[in-house]
Order: sequence, then structure tokens, then C-alpha cells
Amino acid sequence: MKLAAMKKALLCLLLWMPLAAGAAIDVYQFEDPEQEQRFRSLGHEMSCPKCQNQSILESDADIASDMRQRVARMIREGYSNEEIIDHFRARYGDFIHYRPPVGAQTAILWAGPLGILLAGGLLVLFLVRRAASAPIDDDGDGPQGGGGPSQ
Repeated sequence: MKLAAMKKALLCLLLWMPLAAGAAIDVYQFEDPEQEQRFRSLGHEMSCPKCQNQSILESDADIASDMRQRVARMIREGYSNEEIIDHFRARYGDFIHYRPPVGAQTAILWAGPLGILLAGGLLVLFLVRRAASAPIDDDGDGPQGGGGPSQ
């Protein structure tokens, strides 16, 4: 009895799998290959506002699907890449684009990695100088002769 029920459940799952796979495919028609290339380029440059670290082409979120449709329509209507990016920036903010403009609100994005690299380099330099200036103990009892056995 249990085996028959398990077989039916497995069969139902196998029958539903093709429907789930086909639901996520979006097809966009363009007049020429150059428009399709622009769509792919813009899609990889813009991040999904709902998903962390996914472009609108990679995301399955509804908002990403809406954005893909909007980008495709704007390309077909003749908007430039800059106009399309500016449209989405006005709606979602600078963080929609993987390369946000340098400004007061995005300064930490541009200066942060350089600041961390500089701080790490200064720390290494400090530690190397400190180690080079430390006195060397020749009796092998540890630093300054204070850790060995008594005589």
C-alpha cells in the first residue's frame, strides 16, 4: 500500500517538473542582434533591487522580470543605454547599477576598498618594523631571558 502511494507521488512530481522549468523562460524579440546585445549588457549591469548580488538577468524575482520587460521595451523604442540606466536610477537609486557614479552618497563604495587596502598595508608595515626593532635573545630562554628554567 505504501509503495503504491510513493510511486504515485513520485510520478506526480516528475510530471510537474517540466512545467516549473518552462515557467522561468523569458523570450524577448528584437529587430537586430545589436539590440539584443544591448539588452544583455544592460541586464548584467543592473542589479535586482530585491535579490542580493544578482543581476536582473540572473534573478527570478518578479521585480527583475518587470525590469527586463521594461529594458526590452525601452531598447525597442530607441532609448540610449544612458537614458535607460538613468530611468532606473531615478526610480530605484544609484545602487541599482553595478557601477554607481562617484558622489557623496556613493563615496564609501569607491573609497572603502582603497581605505581598507591602505590600512592593511600600514598595519603590515607597523608589524614588520616592530619585529625588526625587537631585541633578539641569544640564550634561547625566550624573550629577554625571562621564561627559562632557574639555575
